[in-house]
Amino acid sequence: MTEETRAASSLRFLNEDEIRPLLSLADLIPAMERALVDFSAGRVQQPVRSVIPIPQQTGLMGGMGIMPAVYGEVMGAKLVNLIPDNASCGLPTHQAVIALFRSDTGEPLAMMDGRLITELRTAAVSAVATKLLSASNARSLAILGSGVQARSHLRALTLVREFDDVRVWSRNRQHAVALADEIGARATSAEDAVRGADVVVTVTNSPAPVLHGAWLKPGALVNAVGAVGRKNRELDDDAMRGAVIVDSREAAMKESGDVLLANAVIYAELGELLAGTKPAPQSEITVFKSLGLAVEDLAAAKLVLDALGKR
Repeated sequence: MTEETRAASSLRFLNEDEIRPLLSLADLIPAMERALVDFSAGRVQQPVRSVIPIPQQTGLMGGMGIMPAVYGEVMGAKLVNLIPDNASCGLPTHQAVIALFRSDTGEPLAMMDGRLITELRTAAVSAVATKLLSASNARSLAILGSGVQARSHLRALTLVREFDDVRVWSRNRQHAVALADEIGARATSAEDAVRGADVVVTVTNSPAPVLHGAWLKPGALVNAVGAVGRKNRELDDDAMRGAVIVDSREAAMKESGDVLLANAVIYAELGELLAGTKPAPQSEITVFKSLGLAVEDLAAAKLVLDALGKR
């Protein structure tokens, strides 16, 4: 057996059950802060993700995303498949795998299931935005959506704010009621959920607006997560009228329907605000448009690998 064959045969694959005890939201939140600061400071090499349509899929947003990056001592890529039709057969709509390498030698370090990492790092990034951009006394939370991201966002955001009023809406009323019962929230209409809420999270796969700016109270923060693609949006024009913060300007101008369809002006990247290179926005409404970055996946995968090494 050659050295190359031996290395390949010993390369470890970590499945979701192995990853879960190694990756906590409490550790992810500061790791995402560092990754976002490094990204905006130019310390990460990362192109905007490429998306290959999947002709067999009838869903409006189906496709395979290719997300490579080089970040410090690691480099790698995530391949992520978004299959909206999976929801009808009880499968996660996101399926992914992450390959991690040493950036100095190119040696492979590990392969990991990427579904859980994607779920948790997305919620952790929204927690970073909420910690920085929402009122310190924020108490009311509206969640538009009832899937995996709705649950993970509640867990992540309650690590940075103490919410005593949580409202839930979903296009599927039964799902909204089930989630509300599960987390001790109220299932209601989208408008009633949003009106008066200090923080709003949109985590639907709707291609059309589910949040109207007229419902938002002054000082509200919106974490807009669900819509990816130039033609998909969860927020109407009015909701995008305030300060718009993004994870990546380049990505937002290429793949955010929320930004492009509203002709919204991007105020800053989240990493710039975290680093203090841009002042905090002064606006009645603040929207953080999260698209998801490869550097976030690599930083999360590195946490998993480091935790595994300590065992």
